[in-house]
Amino acid sequence: MGISSSVRMKTFFWASIILLPAVVLAECTCELKGEEDRNRAGALKYKLAAIVAILAASAVGVCLPVLGRTVAALSPERNLFFILKAFAAGVILSTGFIHVLPDAFESLTSPCLGEKPWEDFPFAGFVAMVAAIGTLMVDTYATAHYQRQAEKKNCKKEEEEEGMVPVHTHATHGAVSLESGETELLRHRVISQVLELGIIVHSVIIGIALGASDSPKTIRPLIGALTFHQLFEGIGLGGCITQAKFDAAAITLMAIFFSLTTPTGIAVGIGLSNIYSETSPTALIVEGVFNSASAGILIYMALVDLLSADFMSHKMQTNLKLQLGANASLLLGAGCMSLLAKWA
Repeated sequence: MGISSSVRMKTFFWASIILLPAVVLAECTCELKGEEDRNRAGALKYKLAAIVAILAASAVGVCLPVLGRTVAALSPERNLFFILKAFAAGVILSTGFIHVLPDAFESLTSPCLGEKPWEDFPFAGFVAMVAAIGTLMVDTYATAHYQRQAEKKNCKKEEEEEGMVPVHTHATHGAVSLESGETELLRHRVISQVLELGIIVHSVIIGIALGASDSPKTIRPLIGALTFHQLFEGIGLGGCITQAKFDAAAITLMAIFFSLTTPTGIAVGIGLSNIYSETSPTALIVEGVFNSASAGILIYMALVDLLSADFMSHKMQTNLKLQLGANASLLLGAGCMSLLAKWA
């Protein structure tokens, strides 16, 4: 999960997105709703405004926690950081449950797909479950891999110092602390990269859906809703990146990928607006599966890697004031993002 692995993974993802339009151009078997609202010229103006607004909000959101490292009050060791991270985790959890998963169920139970097999089995829930289990496996494997690397590094260091440092000295305890710190840091890096992957998947889908729409009535409320959506998600991702302590190149790359994802999806949707059919069976299946997988990843990451890790920590358990603040912040974040579901 180093910088080179991250680049390869994201390059493969963007290549898949570029090829995705060719997959979703199947014949439409259902009539589109809202034909009377179609206004291609008017819709294009709103789409261009959406690209600018969402790009700016995404960049600001993901950069705020990163730049906040220079502010003492926003240091990852301070209570305020825990409270802000709880808010961001609530946003991500709500995104998975309220925004992404319902869209997946809607796509995979559409009458355009026919009764069999789509009405016989809850595919959206199944894919989300498999994605969550897969994320657990990746999380476990990556953490164990880095743990073994840290242990080998520590053993090698001890062999080099053999005969010079007694077994139970402050130096030995320092090495153990270093190993623990390195493992925790690498775990934060795994978390941030997997979380970004889950966010990127559904961000591309919603971007394409917005870009392909020719209804100004549909697009107008989406601009504001998705702008706040990307701002809040960016803050959540930025908080994880801050704890991961990447170098400047990796931070810049991750911030750029996140910021450009939805605007790129909108641009692709604009290009497909003449031929893209949101009721095409193939398009519905692709969108439904991708959204289901994204929901599973986001729900797992929010509950296990973000909330559980902080709420079960010694610092949180021994500070009642911090517990109350974090719980209130979590509910506020989940509530704000849930409210946005009224428009998006």
